[in-house]
Amino acid sequence: MGLLDIFKKKKDEQEQQSIHNPVQKPEQQPVNQNSLLNDIEEMSEWVVKALNFSGYKADYSLESMKEIDRFFDEQNNPNGILNQNRGQILFALGSYVGETVIRLYGGKWITDDNDPQGEINIAVETNDGTTLWPVQRCMKRYSNGTEDSIYAYVYALSK
Repeated sequence: MGLLDIFKKKKDEQEQQSIHNPVQKPEQQPVNQNSLLNDIEEMSEWVVKALNFSGYKADYSLESMKEIDRFFDEQNNPNGILNQNRGQILFALGSYVGETVIRLYGGKWITDDNDPQGEINIAVETNDGTTLWPVQRCMKRYSNGTEDSIYAYVYALSK
């Protein structure tokens, strides 16, 4: 089972849940169940498992940002994983990059659940006040290639 299979399995599991779990009444739904912060956490954990299963080392370290760059280099081609479920994958990778920044340098997520493009506009504000947009950076890495390195983006924070 490769990375694409894991992404497909996730989608199938979500569809099965909606079939087998009828919609709860509003008073029974957990608070913020569909918030961007919950999505960020879920997708970050999910992409870590998928990447590690597929031979990429994802452990929330600075060195793992090189693995994200390697993933982009290897999977951004006509037959690559990035040409299928691109939006979901870029959001998941951006969530992972942001979580890594927070673990390395401290900080918090800035989200707006009312923003129609909230998944793209999620940001991390580090403890020193620096603001980063990890999903937007992943989108640039996808479009522009190595000139928008994820590793360099995160490494620059250490200086």
